[in-house]
Amino acid sequence: MARGETNTTDAHSSTVDMPPVQKYQVLRRQLGRRFTIVAETVTIGDTTVEIHRPRSADELISPKDFEHDERLPYWAELWPSALVLAARLPALPAPRARLLELGCGVGLVTAVALRDGWDVVATDYYADALEFTALNSLGVAGRLPETRLIDWRSLPDTLGQFDAVVGADVLYERAYSALIASAITRTLAPDGVAVIVDPGRVHAPAFTPACETEGLAVSTEKHGGMTIYRVSRSSLLGPA
Repeated sequence: MARGETNTTDAHSSTVDMPPVQKYQVLRRQLGRRFTIVAETVTIGDTTVEIHRPRSADELISPKDFEHDERLPYWAELWPSALVLAARLPALPAPRARLLELGCGVGLVTAVALRDGWDVVATDYYADALEFTALNSLGVAGRLPETRLIDWRSLPDTLGQFDAVVGADVLYERAYSALIASAITRTLAPDGVAVIVDPGRVHAPAFTPACETEGLAVSTEKHGGMTIYRVSRSSLLGPA
């Protein structure tokens, strides 16, 4: 999420005519001036991808940001739930059209979705998260997503509708179950599917009733320590 709402895709307008490799190199240099960046190789299905992220989220903690709205840089971690969600993308119904990621973090899920052929809108609460998402998307998929800086508490009306809405580890605060359920209601296409992966956060059990309050149907599946929520406007849900 992010305070306010901004389309940040224009931030890369200066590189619009560059080939993907050159765009990647320019953005990597820019981010390298501000962050100590590490590369992490992860396995998704039968392939591996390399994801760049800040060395330590703790190094990015800002007392000023925390005092303002208790903001912490969770975006800078590569969370296990994102790996599970990225591996589930091929199971989403075809055709692979528009996909919205809520809370994209460093961009693993968005990058894999782009590589798999989705048209992706990546959203987060931090502008820096969107920059790393752009970097990793170029590295993994060779193309950029649309990026939007948004706050779930005041979701913009301009996002449109999506064939898939996804999120990894987005239910960690008490208020977020209702906010994510509302976001799905507002952005999911009539025949679309939402998939939310949660690692067992204490407030996550409120998500199913929050979706039901919105008139959404929910099924769940356990995967190791993860709960995978599959959400639809229809009661005819397949496995998560």
